[in-house]
Amino acid sequence: MQYAHALVTIAAVNFENLVNFYTKLLEQNPANLIPNVYAEFQLAGLRLGIFKPKQIHESEFNISANSPLSLCLEVSNLELAIAHLAFLGYPPPGEITTASHGREIYAYDPNGNRLILHQSHN
Repeated sequence: MQYAHALVTIAAVNFENLVNFYTKLLEQNPANLIPNVYAEFQLAGLRLGIFKPKQIHESEFNISANSPLSLCLEVSNLELAIAHLAFLGYPPPGEITTASHGREIYAYDPNGNRLILHQSHN
């Protein structure tokens, strides 16, 4: 199999709300936007797409609290990233943990998708 690019997509019935959240979280406007259909953010090394599923497919994308997938964002200052999420109204519910690769905290977007904010050891 050959491929040209890879991207991560998030289905959102509440499309506008989720696009607004990621616009504020990432502090950038979508690079591509089709209103109420698709938005795409260009991140370092990744494209993040948000799409509104067709009504006949909405049940396929119901939120699962136990989803094994996470959007991991490497940040330079974990405390500032946590404060930014809190300012947006989505403070992480837990505490910062330390792993072998650095410090991290779990947070959630308005749809309940898991975000892992990670700061590497310096």
